[in-house]
Amino acid sequence: MNPRLAPSLREALVAADFTYDAVADLLGPRAHDALGRNETLPGRQRTRGGSPLETLVRLFLLQTTVELADAERALPGLVEPLAVAGLLEQSVGEVAARLDCRPYASAGADGPESDEHLWVVSDLTPGLDGGPQRVGADHVLGISPASTSLAQLTLRRPAASALDLGTGCGVQALHLARHAGRVVATDVNPRALRLTAFNAALNELDVDVREGSYFAPVRGERFDVVATNPPFVISPATGERLVYRDSGLPGDRVVEDIVRALPGHLAADGWGQVLANWIIERDRPWDERLAGWLDAGCDALVVQREVLDPAAYVELWLKDAGQHGAPDYLERYDTWLSWFDAQGIEAIGFGWINLRRRADGAPARHRLEAWPYDVEQPIAPAIEAWGDALGVAAGPGARLVTRADVVQETVGPAGAEDPATIVLRQQRGFRRARSVDTVLAGFVGACDGDLTVGQLLDALADLLDADAAAVREDYLPQVAELVEDGFLEPAAG
Repeated sequence: MNPRLAPSLREALVAADFTYDAVADLLGPRAHDALGRNETLPGRQRTRGGSPLETLVRLFLLQTTVELADAERALPGLVEPLAVAGLLEQSVGEVAARLDCRPYASAGADGPESDEHLWVVSDLTPGLDGGPQRVGADHVLGISPASTSLAQLTLRRPAASALDLGTGCGVQALHLARHAGRVVATDVNPRALRLTAFNAALNELDVDVREGSYFAPVRGERFDVVATNPPFVISPATGERLVYRDSGLPGDRVVEDIVRALPGHLAADGWGQVLANWIIERDRPWDERLAGWLDAGCDALVVQREVLDPAAYVELWLKDAGQHGAPDYLERYDTWLSWFDAQGIEAIGFGWINLRRRADGAPARHRLEAWPYDVEQPIAPAIEAWGDALGVAAGPGARLVTRADVVQETVGPAGAEDPATIVLRQQRGFRRARSVDTVLAGFVGACDGDLTVGQLLDALADLLDADAAAVREDYLPQVAELVEDGFLEPAAG
């Protein structure tokens, strides 16, 4: 893939309106959803007109051959150069794709007006229409649920420098280049780096690609943002290694090593964000184990989003590797599952590890929680808000306001004077819910920034004919929790 071809390819893609929205409109909901299930027939039925957009969809997304004349209309003057470069394969009268090229769009952190529109080249999607699922050891994965999850997790504030660790086809690097002055992308797979360099040129972005393992290519450097979707599949590290998902290290050692090393590569107030799997041991809380990985100089928000049974986990990744139905499938299954049992592994956790290097020398806050509930995407603004809240003084002299999206729900017998249960619920971010008593509900309802925290609590104590000092002692810690959880925030000014 010669980056010098990227400007001409970009021009052709723009001319054909080969964008995510245009492709979705062309395919329609049924064919679009079918393609998400790796079925192409509905899409083929919708793309028989021979227009440049239809030709590109058939060529790259549906992976079917197209007439040479149609390909030349969609890619004027580019069919032969792209065939030489390895993107296409040309035969007598027909053209097929050897690599995938697809439009990609993601919701920006500041709403639809900041949506990012990109094109991404990667290896072809395996398993279309029930075809072979097996891929080579150096397979470069394209846009995946994991890559989009990490993109939604990563903070999008302006940054001087950013690192995409284990870049693959460069999805995170492309995102980072939109808001960071300098972006470095590393990988051990040379094919991945060549595709990342081409994708950067295709999207008119500047990315410094470096070959090497983990942090070795950036030894001694620090970054304002580090994003990584490491090869986190937990296995006995035996058999064929697929570089995009297998680290070669046993268990979750790769994630532990990255989390331990990451603080040394973060600038002051810099964030490191990891999408990861981790082992949940028998008779040991998952958060107790992961707490031992965390650095005392970094705030940490670790969120366990999902828990998988070992059998389901093994089945998932054997199918991902195209092993399901293979002659040695049961043998591989048995080896992997037996290893889990021997290691005392009860389950596999999946989630987010967010680290922020403290710039003020204050004690770091480590929060580890299971949160399998629905959240607003992108979640990055809520992650950043959590970090900001750690610096908010929530003492008696603070002036706070209730976040605009917080609503109060009450449950109780019809006509009862006092509700049995009062719940504060967020409509955005983590969408947290918290049960409160009438005092705290009254406090939150009165938080408009006019009075200080101490004045509000004293007023409530007077209303309830309670001891003011005792009310402060009981409720000041709860107010601080509401600030950290995002129910309350500092008043303007």
